[in-house]
Amino acid sequence: MPSAPLRAIIVDDEVLARLALRQALQHYPDFEIVAECANAREAEQALETLAPDALFIDVQMPGVSGIKFLGALPEAKRPATVYVTAFSEHALAAFDVCAIDYLLKPIDQDRFDVAVRRLRERLLPGVRWPAVPVPDAREIAAPVFSDLISVRDGERIHVIRPQDIDWLRADGNYVHIHAGPLRVMHRATLQGMLQQLNPKSFLRIHRATLVNVDRIAEIHPMFRGGGEMVLRDGTRLTLSRRYRQAARTVLGLS
Repeated sequence: MPSAPLRAIIVDDEVLARLALRQALQHYPDFEIVAECANAREAEQALETLAPDALFIDVQMPGVSGIKFLGALPEAKRPATVYVTAFSEHALAAFDVCAIDYLLKPIDQDRFDVAVRRLRERLLPGVRWPAVPVPDAREIAAPVFSDLISVRDGERIHVIRPQDIDWLRADGNYVHIHAGPLRVMHRATLQGMLQQLNPKSFLRIHRATLVNVDRIAEIHPMFRGGGEMVLRDGTRLTLSRRYRQAARTVLGLS
């Protein structure tokens, strides 16, 4: 055990994500959280003034991404870094900037323990720690479905349960989430949302549209193989020809 705790900074624009990391790290008295930041600008200031040993950082944040932020730092100034994100597709880029580990949200404590072990070995190579089994690459990239999705909306953050979402529409690097009376734009790609949402509950019906299967009331086949999907609240969505067969399979259509 080191005489002084290792100094760590958490960087994530979502309050709930920072809370989850703080709770996961509280099991380790040899780590001290010296700052929590919401974006790369705040993180840059914290690194300059606090010189932390370890950094837990999200990938997708407003402004500069976590990967671009670390890549822009001189190697001598880079803390030992663990990325914590909902998007598995950025793992190779993260390791290209010498990340220690890459965790997927929501955080699994056993998997987090592995990341801490790797940080300890990098920062304190002469100290012997209890063995923690290391998963293979397939486990690192395994999809994990979110129980809650937090969405920033100005000064507010909406906490949304996936089962309350009716449908989603892609708009570049954002998705429009429709959940009952709530209409909110979330900074995420549709591909990223596909990795967070259970495919047993959400069906892709168009290149830009996901729908909660529990909200589907009717399907109207149309000319040339496409169709129209009617939700229980009366919303009408296009079912493209490309995704019609998948819809037939999931919904048990003959």
